[in-house]
Amino acid sequence: MASEPSHEGEPFSLAQLQFVAHFPALMRLNRFLASAGLGSRRSVEELILSGQVTVNGQPVTVLSTQVQPSDHVKVGRKLVHTERPLTAIIYKPRGYVCTASDELERKTIFDLLPREWPRVFHVGRLDKESAGLLLVTNDGDLANALTHPRYKVEKEYEVTLNRPFEPQLLGKLLTGLHVEGGRAKAERVTIEGPKELRIVLTQGINRQIHKMMWAVGEYDVKELVRVRIGTIRAQGMPPGSYRLLNQKEIEALTVVSPAAKAAKPKPAAASAKPERPARPTGRAGRDARPGERPRPKGKSGRPEGRPRPTGKPARPEARLRPGKPTRPEARPRPTGKPARLEARPRPTGKPARPEARPRPTGKPTRPEARPRPGGPRGPRRGKPWQEEG
Repeated sequence: MASEPSHEGEPFSLAQLQFVAHFPALMRLNRFLASAGLGSRRSVEELILSGQVTVNGQPVTVLSTQVQPSDHVKVGRKLVHTERPLTAIIYKPRGYVCTASDELERKTIFDLLPREWPRVFHVGRLDKESAGLLLVTNDGDLANALTHPRYKVEKEYEVTLNRPFEPQLLGKLLTGLHVEGGRAKAERVTIEGPKELRIVLTQGINRQIHKMMWAVGEYDVKELVRVRIGTIRAQGMPPGSYRLLNQKEIEALTVVSPAAKAAKPKPAAASAKPERPARPTGRAGRDARPGERPRPKGKSGRPEGRPRPTGKPARPEARLRPGKPTRPEARPRPTGKPARLEARPRPTGKPARPEARPRPTGKPTRPEARPRPGGPRGPRRGKPWQEEG
């Protein structure tokens, strides 16, 4: 069972911070506003450019403006006071979450800190069921340096597994394996017992040890404790306690670790060019050496040597590779637009209708009847035996 949290260094006062970090005499205006808790450097730059910031009564819109702690800096009508840099180490107990406010109202690591402290944030994180050291600070530059891959700050963990660890799997942890979030590897792994390991990491992948142990042999991590961050160890710190870091400890955190120096490629040493032997002079230099075949002499009497190439050697003529037959020479394409053929004149207006035939008016006249034989009316038709009377 975890002991009661102990708060080393209480009561907190600004006088305690005089040895923690040196406050700079000059500071950029955006850093000054960010250290006062008005937001990140990028967000406070918008306040400066919009003309809402005044220094000693004068509006300032230049981002490179330098201010001193004694200057009167206002945002609107509010006087801004900067905060002293603060860095501390916490021994997080199990059951606490690394967040400033929790919707589920769980206990957070900031419940372990005094309320009089300025606004601080945690560097890195630990799971709720994990315990160990955790850094908190209000120095953004220090936080960026500790999380930058260049420094490779070592973090040491004591790990307890659900079953005995197989030693033949040790090489996979050191060479690295692919997990969710990237390629993960351990710098050093020590077997402390059948189920106990001591692992040193320089990466910051989320739940890295849990993912590595499951990927290497489907091990479950039952307990995880961070016992060291860089040169800071948890010796003598009970769970729930904290202590302030001095300037020497802070500077030791940002020193490039031996692992980072080993990973950094060394510049190739310039190979010393061998000196060219001096050319012998006199008759001994012109004559052939003993044991060598004499060279033919030219007109000048000196042995003819190979002609030295001047400039780059000419490239040999490329041979034609058998392949696709060469295309026939293309016909020259006409330049410009071709002349358009003369268009037939389009009729203007509606075309004239053909002359219509005159329509007959009234009833058509009957054609004249042909005269019939036998009188004007012709013979009367009747029966042959009837006589005319």
